[in-house]
Amino acid sequence: MTDAKEPLVKIDASGIYYRDLNTRLRNVTANGTRRITLRNVHGQRYIGTDLNGPIEIEIFGTPGNDLGAFMNGPRITVHGNAQDGCGNTMNDGEIIVHGHAGDTVGLSARGGKIFIREDVGYRAGIHMKEYKDKKSTIVVGGTAQDFVGEYMAGGILILLGMNLRRGKSHRAKFIGTGMHGGVIYIRGKVEEYQLGKEVGVAELDKNDSQVLRKLVDEFANHFNYNAEEILQKDFIKLYPRSLRPYGRLYAY
Repeated sequence: MTDAKEPLVKIDASGIYYRDLNTRLRNVTANGTRRITLRNVHGQRYIGTDLNGPIEIEIFGTPGNDLGAFMNGPRITVHGNAQDGCGNTMNDGEIIVHGHAGDTVGLSARGGKIFIREDVGYRAGIHMKEYKDKKSTIVVGGTAQDFVGEYMAGGILILLGMNLRRGKSHRAKFIGTGMHGGVIYIRGKVEEYQLGKEVGVAELDKNDSQVLRKLVDEFANHFNYNAEEILQKDFIKLYPRSLRPYGRLYAY
């Protein structure tokens, strides 16, 4: 990403309307700024939307909905929680959240990586995509609410369940409902009734293990965890049984 020696622009976002804040971000990046720190962020929406290239944004506070929407290249680090729509339709870059995130994380993401240290809300990873070597990726350190991975068309979604008590299962229901692409890796237990009808379950093969190791290493580096300890616990793989699960509904 950016060189740590590059000039740093500091912005106090307290009381700034979200449109004004985002206009300021676009202006400073248009002038060549590549490192920005935002403090006192209190719910401003669309931070990082439409920004392109190797830009580092560090946020202290709680950004509002659609953080990093349509983003194409920057890295956003949040020292706090994120709200709904984090990474909505992002194309490239990284979002790293040192807390929880709300609903629809990674909605229709086309690429890039999202790392959430704690839990996420409902419909995380809904309609994630991939194209050739470009895969959207979400790694969640905790667990998720219902409909995680709904209508996934591609990409990689990982639930690490690190905050689950011993012997407890993930609680999400309808996991992978409508899934027709991509893969979900779950560390820990889920019951068959929690899965969407379109999802199959498999053991990990060599390629799966390599993918997991790489992404868990990245997660551990972001949040100061031990990757080896995370990988010691068993994972399951969820995959789509069909590329057109609802094809018969529309056939004549």
